[in-house]
Amino acid sequence: MIRGLDFVGIPSRDAERSRAFYGGTLGLRPDEHAENEFWVGETCVAIWEPESFGMEFSPQKNGHLALNVDDVDASRAELEAAGVEFVMDTIDSGVCRMALFVDPDGNDLMLHHRYAPYG
Repeated sequence: MIRGLDFVGIPSRDAERSRAFYGGTLGLRPDEHAENEFWVGETCVAIWEPESFGMEFSPQKNGHLALNVDDVDASRAELEAAGVEFVMDTIDSGVCRMALFVDPDGNDLMLHHRYAPYG
């Protein structure tokens, strides 16, 4: 029945601010056809404003998008220098490293690097 994942919605109160964060601060590839969409590999991240549809705004919590990076510590340092706020120390699970942070609307995000092989 389900054939794939078309996009991941990111709620925002200010789409322009979110575009600056996802495109500028995080450096995601903008979609050439839609100003509020960005690409992480083959996954589309779509910014939307729930309040403009008569819905209550609520940031995405505890469903961290795991953004794959080569070096969590270096990427974290770069984002911290750009003013991004991380919510705790970097986590090492024994198979991967994760650094949790939030976007300007309070949506949960994560830098992620798996260093142990699968299986």
